Amino acid sequence: MKRIYLDYNSTTPLTANARERLVSTLESFGNPSSVHAEGRVAKAIIQKARREIAALVVADPANIVFTSGATEAIMTLLTPHYFIGRSPLFMSHLYFSATEHPCVTSRGRFPVQMSTVVPVDRNGVVQPDCLREILRKHDRSKGLPLVAIQYANHETGIIQPITALSKIVKEAAGLFIVDVVQAVAREKLDMTKKCGDFFLLSAHKIGGPKGIGAFIATGETIRPEPLLTGGGQEKGLRAGTEAVSLIASFGAAAASCVIQCLHEGERLVNLQKKLEEGLKEILPSILIYGSGTMRLPNTTFFSAPGIKAESMQIAFDLAGIAVSAGAACSSGKIDSSPVLQAMGIANSNGAIRVSTGQNTRLSDIKQFLKVFETIIARTKQSHLKYS
Repeated sequence: MKRIYLDYNSTTPLTANARERLVSTLESFGNPSSVHAEGRVAKAIIQKARREIAALVVADPANIVFTSGATEAIMTLLTPHYFIGRSPLFMSHLYFSATEHPCVTSRGRFPVQMSTVVPVDRNGVVQPDCLREILRKHDRSKGLPLVAIQYANHETGIIQPITALSKIVKEAAGLFIVDVVQAVAREKLDMTKKCGDFFLLSAHKIGGPKGIGAFIATGETIRPEPLLTGGGQEKGLRAGTEAVSLIASFGAAAASCVIQCLHEGERLVNLQKKLEEGLKEILPSILIYGSGTMRLPNTTFFSAPGIKAESMQIAFDLAGIAVSAGAACSSGKIDSSPVLQAMGIANSNGAIRVSTGQNTRLSDIKQFLKVFETIIARTKQSHLKYS
């Protein structure tokens, strides 16, 4: 039975270019910090990857810092201690939205008392006036505010008004961290527009390998206190010998995305439209979260009243279709979505996330809808039997 994969927000299959680069660069065993020929070859591979990633998001390659993934990147950035040049810069309070990824809601190196959750509205959107009012109360005599908000949510795909929020953070003289992990390759990004001070990326969300990510600064002077110390790698911001092949594969995936993004957006929008129209036709009472606001074109997060998401997920899996019942970071644990809770939506049955990608075809969506229709029919028969 051919499997259908509809969980791209969790992880993506390696692109052909990323796989080829990953394997071919394993032969370049030199340490990038070494000055001999073997070391210079490894260094050149890394620099090429920086340029490829920078081209995807329109950034300065010199401001890319490689990490083991987005979680390590945010742990590095969520610190009260920054530097502007060589002078210390203290961030006295962390502000993050109520629908952030768990790697942000864990608060990094900030204690709970030095953090504030910024609420979202019923659509899951941070309202600029709300953020402005919260930051207005910030006590700058103690230090500056550090604000972390996703560009697009990992469960609902809801897109935040990052440009407007960025202006408010700047008015408060704060630093702004933007998680673009889900948005890269699905939205056109340009980090030169200064809509944030730092951005998070993860390779395995764009067709690259797991175990490699990055943060990107938009300026050259402000830097966080390193999380990992001991060596001078990554300009002293992340100690440890660089994973050359993983970085190279990350770069190859980014290069593929540059080409893919030219035509992928419209295709994903059409797939989303077909999917959601089909869901509503099969079950008019279906709840599609965030449908009233801007979302990623590849993400649909929905609930079927009276049916547990866990039961649906198992049924889809048995039918050969991979979907998610929430964020993959919850280690298989299915519970009420913290994202929906933050949106003020009470839903003990959970929700299903369908996220499409480069290999998704219309036939996959049609098969998904066919299986969904069977699930709904069985549920109705079961209710009739026991009523």
